[in-house]
Amino acid sequence: MSPIPNHATHMLIHKLESIGCLSDEERQAITRLPVTARPLGAHQDIVREKDRPSQCCLLLDGWACRYQMLSEGKRQIFSLHIPGDIPDLQSLQLEVMDHSVCTLTSAIVAFIPHEALLNLTAAFPGIAAVLWRDTLVDGAIFRQWMTGMGRRSACQAVAHLFCELYVKLGTIGLAQDHTYRLPLTQTELGDALGLSNVHVNRVLRDLRDWEWITLEGGRLQIHKWQELAGLCEFDPAYLHLRRHVTGSSAFKLSV
Repeated sequence: MSPIPNHATHMLIHKLESIGCLSDEERQAITRLPVTARPLGAHQDIVREKDRPSQCCLLLDGWACRYQMLSEGKRQIFSLHIPGDIPDLQSLQLEVMDHSVCTLTSAIVAFIPHEALLNLTAAFPGIAAVLWRDTLVDGAIFRQWMTGMGRRSACQAVAHLFCELYVKLGTIGLAQDHTYRLPLTQTELGDALGLSNVHVNRVLRDLRDWEWITLEGGRLQIHKWQELAGLCEFDPAYLHLRRHVTGSSAFKLSV
């Protein structure tokens, strides 16, 4: 087996073990999954609304999002995805896609046939339970985003997203010392949070003026974590990460 498939299955194991437990036998079964990986450019659809996919995608590198387009050209981003995520896992049970998934940056995406995943979950109910837990965590994140768009101020919504991304990226070693790569445009932030470019620009300016963050060259530095997390009442419990992950040296939470 080539290095990319090995990397893909080990990344999947790491992702699943961040939210659940796997036995040695279950880990070995995951490493035997047939995986095909390919590079994609930025802003390229991985799967489109109304498609009937026969495989799930696992993000190995880069960023992606779920989204839906309205007839007048407006876009709503439902979720942001980082390496280790399976943004179309629901296609394993729902035949027709009700939204699209696209890359936000250049990316490497691994594809796993539905048949292989269904056989795996039938043979190993423990793996099925962790994949189910992953979809439930997705639901918890959706609820937080809905609360943000419905009841948080623009500044609180941006702060909450920055905190969420820091914790998620920390679990895979892509954030430390309150710093991480944030390759999103103001338009993409607005599409994710239901805000205009003007609103996003104003919030980022305020956060900079308060010296809470620095955002330059696609890299975010959070200078005042306590203040940022306190502003939006950020509590990482909804991410349902296992304690040994959230307590790792990858990042420190002190909300």
